Amino acid sequence: MDALKRFLPFLNWFPMSAARMRGDALAGITVALVLIPQSMAYAQLAGLPAYYGLYAAFLPGLVAAAFGSSKQLATGPVAVVSLLTASALVPLAPVGSEQYVALAIGMSLMVGLTQLLLGLFRLGVVVNFLSHPVIVGFTNAAALIIGLSQLSKIFGVPMGRSEHFLNDILGVLRQVGHTHWPTMLFGAAAFALMFLLKKYRPKLPNVLMAVSLATVASWFLNFKGMGGAVVGEIPQGLPSLSLPAMTLEQAAQLAPSALVISLVGFMEAISIAKAMAAQNRDRLDPNQELIGQGLANLMGSLSQAYPASGSFSRSAVNFGAGAKSGLSSVFTSLMVLATLLFLTPLLYHLPQSVLAAVIMMAVVGLINFKAIVHAWQAHPHDGLASGVAFLATLGFAPHLDKGILVGAGLALGLYLYRTMRPRVAVLGRFEDGTLRDVRIHPHLPTDDRIVVLRFDGQLFFANVAYFEDSLLNALADKPHTRYVLVVGDGINQLDASGEEVIHHLVERLRGNNVTLLFSGLKRQVLQVLRRTHLFETLGGDANLFPTEAMALESIYRRMKEDGAGEGGEENSAPFFPLLPKVGMIGQNNQAPTLLSAAGSRE
Repeated sequence: MDALKRFLPFLNWFPMSAARMRGDALAGITVALVLIPQSMAYAQLAGLPAYYGLYAAFLPGLVAAAFGSSKQLATGPVAVVSLLTASALVPLAPVGSEQYVALAIGMSLMVGLTQLLLGLFRLGVVVNFLSHPVIVGFTNAAALIIGLSQLSKIFGVPMGRSEHFLNDILGVLRQVGHTHWPTMLFGAAAFALMFLLKKYRPKLPNVLMAVSLATVASWFLNFKGMGGAVVGEIPQGLPSLSLPAMTLEQAAQLAPSALVISLVGFMEAISIAKAMAAQNRDRLDPNQELIGQGLANLMGSLSQAYPASGSFSRSAVNFGAGAKSGLSSVFTSLMVLATLLFLTPLLYHLPQSVLAAVIMMAVVGLINFKAIVHAWQAHPHDGLASGVAFLATLGFAPHLDKGILVGAGLALGLYLYRTMRPRVAVLGRFEDGTLRDVRIHPHLPTDDRIVVLRFDGQLFFANVAYFEDSLLNALADKPHTRYVLVVGDGINQLDASGEEVIHHLVERLRGNNVTLLFSGLKRQVLQVLRRTHLFETLGGDANLFPTEAMALESIYRRMKEDGAGEGGEENSAPFFPLLPKVGMIGQNNQAPTLLSAAGSRE
């Protein structure tokens, strides 16, 4: 039964009490009151007739809830995915044309297949290639683009579409003198009403109230007769079920954008799903969520829907309204169904500028420049990636996929740069007995005969040259060095390139009467040493130690036995072994074997 529930997550909804069903029903209806007007607005943002938003709000939300692992995630049309859809399709077909609509539905099929395959093969980790700072920069830019793209509908003037979005916006601003004032007043009044209700009466359905009042006022004042743009006639009834019409050539053209939409849409969905699961202490399976989102978009493509995703705002409404299971999304879909069957004639007089105001109100919360500053404070590389993603997304608009790919590419490049040059510290003895970086504490005592080096990173092909150069540079600063101790607590991995470099270093140093030792190596690194026989080349247990303290005691014992080496007994002050003894060396004054002492170091 547990295996069946993993395959069919909606079985976890049952058994269900009457009280929980009432709670889910109330939450689902509450979400529908927000979803219905929002979905129509987002469809127009995607370049589609408004009613295609209702199609995307009907089946996808139900399927995602049934096959996903989140109990409160509300799936349907969202602003960023709508904008990404438009940016992908505008170069391929005239906006709103039959070909454009067919491509939008085909995009839903491709996004669904991509997400489903990622989920089935448990590749949800692929979203990690889109780092949080990059998504922050992209989201801020996308929110600005979404808001600015609605200005033409607010002013009631036409907006051209070219390869440069910012030029299109300048074209709109040049027409401000030709503003259609009734259109402007409807849009501004709707925005003000939603803003005030959200601030002072947050429990009221501000979007539904603004849309309802605007529709009634538009009908009463004959807004269409004034030259105002309205939603117009919406086909009554359910969408027909059919396979998307798309050629292989079109599929190849859409593939890059489909991948971006799949990843960005899933990141938006999984972020809010994780937040809600954490509050409820629920278990969330990202791969199962990918399967749910993939099936939702697949079913959506069969019912004339464009790509959908999990919504931050509507999921928060669902959570706040008390939803306890995905059954709430079933009630939401039933409300959308009722709207498609019976209520579409009521939406005829809804002003387009009001839908524009709904979009602008929804994306205000996505603008968060402090998050870019915060990314910079965490690490300059993160701030740089976030800022570049922001500027690239604005600069490449309407081709938003290029912006996010530039940001993701830069973030990946900076990560590789950091791994190629990990932190390498030459250590000295601090007053409390610990070993610390002499670059930060330049007056720490050291021993001219010993170099202690800490390497903080995996030792692999990308950084072995840097490791070798750092070690040899440290030796060059101390020409009388006899022992080099590498503190390897931070080395989590050793590949063939790293093993080869260490092998050559051992032989090279040994030829110059310098001994290379390691301390703190983890089990997985020790296994590589043993498999490649580097363990024996290094000198086995004699030169490998669980801790730096044990290694230093062994070094000083050897130097004492050798007559303190160069400089005589008077120069053999043991700067390093001032650490208090805690029974690390056996009573027979012999270092314990590496494996017995380091067995617990994983």
